[in-house]
Amino acid sequence: MTQTPHVIGDIQGQIGYITLNRPAALNALSLPMIRAITRHLLAWREDDRVKAVAFRGMRKDAASPSGGTPFGVFCAGGDIRFFHQAVQAGNPELEDFFTEEYTLNHLVHTYPKPTIAFMDGVVMGGGMGISQGCSLRLVTENTKMAMPETQIGLFPDVGGGYFLSRCPGHVGEWLALTGEPISPGDAVAFGLADRCVAAASLPVVWDMLAARDLGNQDALAELITPFSVTAAVHSAGFSDELDLHFSLDTVAGIVHSLEADESPWAQKTALQLRQKSPLMLHVSLEQLCRARGMTLAQDLRMERGMMRHCFNPVHLNLSAKQSETVEGIRAQAIDKDRAPQWHPARIEDVTPAMVTPFFTPPWPALAHPLGGLV
Repeated sequence: MTQTPHVIGDIQGQIGYITLNRPAALNALSLPMIRAITRHLLAWREDDRVKAVAFRGMRKDAASPSGGTPFGVFCAGGDIRFFHQAVQAGNPELEDFFTEEYTLNHLVHTYPKPTIAFMDGVVMGGGMGISQGCSLRLVTENTKMAMPETQIGLFPDVGGGYFLSRCPGHVGEWLALTGEPISPGDAVAFGLADRCVAAASLPVVWDMLAARDLGNQDALAELITPFSVTAAVHSAGFSDELDLHFSLDTVAGIVHSLEADESPWAQKTALQLRQKSPLMLHVSLEQLCRARGMTLAQDLRMERGMMRHCFNPVHLNLSAKQSETVEGIRAQAIDKDRAPQWHPARIEDVTPAMVTPFFTPPWPALAHPLGGLV
């Protein structure tokens, strides 16, 4: 077994096991964690002993000697407090974080061996970036899945443009703009998970992996089938409404359409959108529109450029410390006043000149930090 403070890598039988072990922070990804996961995957890719790789998270447990126990939380995303601190300190590792995280996302998506994600509990942001690339994505009755980046002045990154734009209908736009958490049944229905299993079965399934010959996807599916359960699809009651509103071409059009709809779901959704960053709602909608016709590598390159603009909004005549992202993180995670001061403050006041530069690559093609992804 090899261990860094927050990532445990272990080979048992034919399985390479990766455990995210930062339970006090809901396994939020740090740069050292990204590097540790990447090291394990690269080493196991060339290791004939390893036929498949499994991911899980640890949940906080004061009664445990280590402070955590397996399952209950997968990963809440990237370490946004680090983002805020890095901007304040001018720490260049902020650039490394996104380049290396997106490279890891691509590695998981293109991994030549079967991979399985045990998505119990919270699965958000960076946790989605890892799990969505896996061959087999398991959810449980406890799964709380979301891409809530517009709440902190960001967009659904880590390949979010790619996997959200491939959800049925206009579910991807709804998830990207609202950040609404979805149930395990919805996750399966939307193509963001493959199977639902009872949370109580996860330790048994995790241990069984090591004892089986799992050199292909069919073997993984066969192992999971006896533990699979049916999960309710909660979105069925408003799927037609969702497509009606979120198929519109502009954020203002979506919000005005929702506000004109008297149904409780529409009114709630309109209120949700009014609380997000108006600028990043527009950016996120444009992101999904563009990503729908892109490969994963193209999408990640686009998102890497978008992220640079989020933290360097020079086209808005703002410094990094004045960005929507820093303000959103401040309001949600630093001061926790839940009262971000968005600029502009209204969805209707966002102009194309504010949005379009997010999609202009900040680097020449040959110098793009993700230029090697294919």
